[in-house]
Amino acid sequence: MSLLTIENFINNEHVKPSEGSYFDTFEPARGVAHALIPNSSKADVELAYKAASAAFPSWSKTSREERAKILYRIADLIEARLEEFAQAESKDQGKPVELAKTVDIPRAASNFRFFAGRILHAVEEAGELAGIGFSYTQRMPIGVAGLISPWNLPLYLLTWKIAPCIASGNTAVCKPSEFTSLTAYMLCSVLKEAGLPAGVVNMVFGTGMGAGQAIVEHPRIPLISFTGGTVTGAKIIANSAPHFKKLSLELGGKNANIVFADCDFELALKTSVRSSFANQGEICLCGSRIFVQRPIYEKFLSGLVQGAKALKVGDPTLKDTDLGAVVSKEHWEKIVGYIELGKKEGGTIECGGQKPASLEVEFQDGYFLEPTIISGLTPNCRVMREEIFGPVVTIYAFDTEEEAIQLANDSEYGLSCSVWTENGRRARRVASEIQAGTVWVNTWMARDLRMPFGGMKKSGLGREGGDHSLDFYSELKTICLAD
Repeated sequence: MSLLTIENFINNEHVKPSEGSYFDTFEPARGVAHALIPNSSKADVELAYKAASAAFPSWSKTSREERAKILYRIADLIEARLEEFAQAESKDQGKPVELAKTVDIPRAASNFRFFAGRILHAVEEAGELAGIGFSYTQRMPIGVAGLISPWNLPLYLLTWKIAPCIASGNTAVCKPSEFTSLTAYMLCSVLKEAGLPAGVVNMVFGTGMGAGQAIVEHPRIPLISFTGGTVTGAKIIANSAPHFKKLSLELGGKNANIVFADCDFELALKTSVRSSFANQGEICLCGSRIFVQRPIYEKFLSGLVQGAKALKVGDPTLKDTDLGAVVSKEHWEKIVGYIELGKKEGGTIECGGQKPASLEVEFQDGYFLEPTIISGLTPNCRVMREEIFGPVVTIYAFDTEEEAIQLANDSEYGLSCSVWTENGRRARRVASEIQAGTVWVNTWMARDLRMPFGGMKKSGLGREGGDHSLDFYSELKTICLAD
């Protein structure tokens, strides 16, 4: 089988990597190579930067109305190719096609449509300075942005960066994950067809150590938006510090899911199954630490195990598949290593922990793993503290509201939290005390693009979403006119 050869996209043209080097990317469901990815270098990033820099003066002066028209066209073109994008996302990342079709690709289109509308209705501040004159603010595009996106929600999170970046008048050098480059490659043709001028968005494919580091260290790229692991985020902070870059970092999560005894039991249980294992648990917002109030602990654990066992793991192309394959062999081995560690730390594997025995022959070499629930661990165990990023959750009983808050906050991370209770006053009290960027009460993954999104502690720096994204991708200038 011949492999698809992906090429860099620079100045609206497909370009081979300067050193002519490629590497394989694998289809997780089958464990076989399906595409060749450019092993781009510093030289390729420099070419992309020059194209973006040359395009910036014209694009930054393009009217909001014209920019919005192009973003709306991009959204329409993504939606017109929904099935094609969903199939590619599944093949490249391992997720079920149905999930990509109903979540990933529609949200990618929504990102462009939302920010197209947002810039048309943006209002600047103005005010009279008594006895002196009049002051007003002006948003200015910053220049060439470096956008580095992850492998778990490839197109969705890449467009979450591109849309506000170019809507604000910036140009971009993008680096998708080397594990999931296919839909980013497909997006290039959409951008060109939509009429985006040459050089406004450039796509450089390759590794984090190669192309990614070259973007971060580039002395004339003043802004970096990164979604990925906390360890890499720390390196980005260190490497970009000498250049005083503006940073937005969405990093790891070890999110608490707090279930009080007075919850809507069926709703909390059903949603907790989804928030534990959606996208094979490869969502930074998954509730991987489940804390259940003791009176309902045994009943909830039983229901959670039953729900996990009912999930169908296998062929991602089938409509009724719930979990596909995890992204890579190395990641599968890491997850299995944590399950073994959980046993050593005294945990009980309530269900899962194995490759499914029912896989069809063509998927026997794929990176599949049953949804796994571990009980009996103490809060200081590594499995309860370190990000696993797979279909593995821990469950632990608590007694009081104060204990639940303490357990949830006892973490290096602070990305999100879910709280389940029918007591409105308790909901407000607990939500206000949780140290996380997003707290959901009686729901999960409800995303309002107008609201700020980001993490506390080691879950990241900065906020994006709505005007927070426009603030990040802009410099805000105050102009004072004397009377």
